[in-house]
Amino acid sequence: MFRISSTVCSKGIAKRFASSFSGESPLPSNLRIPSNLVDPARSRRQPPSSNSGLPVLQRCEASVPSHLSPVQTWVDTLVSHESEPLGLVDLHPDVFALPARIDILHEVELWQRNYKRISHANTKVRSEVRGGGKKPWNQKGSGRARHGSIRSPIWRGGGVSHGPRGPTSYYYMIPIKVRVQGLKIALSSKLAQNYLHVVDSLNIPTPDPQYLVDLIRYRYCGESVLLVDATDNLPDNILQATAGLKTVNVIPAIGLNVHSMLKHEVLVLTLEAVKFLENKLLWHNHRFTPLYPFKLPYSDLP
Repeated sequence: MFRISSTVCSKGIAKRFASSFSGESPLPSNLRIPSNLVDPARSRRQPPSSNSGLPVLQRCEASVPSHLSPVQTWVDTLVSHESEPLGLVDLHPDVFALPARIDILHEVELWQRNYKRISHANTKVRSEVRGGGKKPWNQKGSGRARHGSIRSPIWRGGGVSHGPRGPTSYYYMIPIKVRVQGLKIALSSKLAQNYLHVVDSLNIPTPDPQYLVDLIRYRYCGESVLLVDATDNLPDNILQATAGLKTVNVIPAIGLNVHSMLKHEVLVLTLEAVKFLENKLLWHNHRFTPLYPFKLPYSDLP
């Protein structure tokens, strides 16, 4: 038994080393894109190397653990189609390099779609249905079953027993630590799948929507794009260009959520949005006080 287990373990280790030397993707299977869905043009751009020669435009403000290292990615610009990368940006590994947890993503997505759900389904009971005040027939003598009202639930057109009595709220909450973890995992998954891009700003030279469509097609961004900036005062050109596009949306970083990231194929962050997200999400790693202080419902209780 020990010999069999040692043989299996050695085969697994050998396969792992062979994949690392052969250039195969080190990502787990749940993060790899199926080969039939990969655009060949998307794989042309390689991740930044250590000797790329481009400057690092932004580094992590928060301290990086000693056993981890920042994740680097390109910084592009939206000014022109053929522009080269402006530089590199260091992404914090505790936000953009977490292991995939599909269960947490599913829990946060399910909560986000249901916590504001209100069902307005409503049925009438026998006391609310119109008519039926008179006894249909005598209690005895007719040979038929005894009935007291034609609005009984067993009559056609009668009331409904144990039916929905809306409006019904499906509101519930999950811990804020789980929600923060869901945001980190969604950002990490987008970066691991090469669906996360960083730009210097959202400034484009023209408000023409066709320019933005051609830019997305030229950069091989994908079918749907979510643009994120740290400020609410977005440039007028980007607002006018995205107003008539159904697959390109703009959202402030304070409103970024798991549902929006999963609904769009590509996520585009500005440098200010990266800094904002790192500061907000890393703050939850080191806080030990409740986000909302506990207060008794009545001030006169002992």
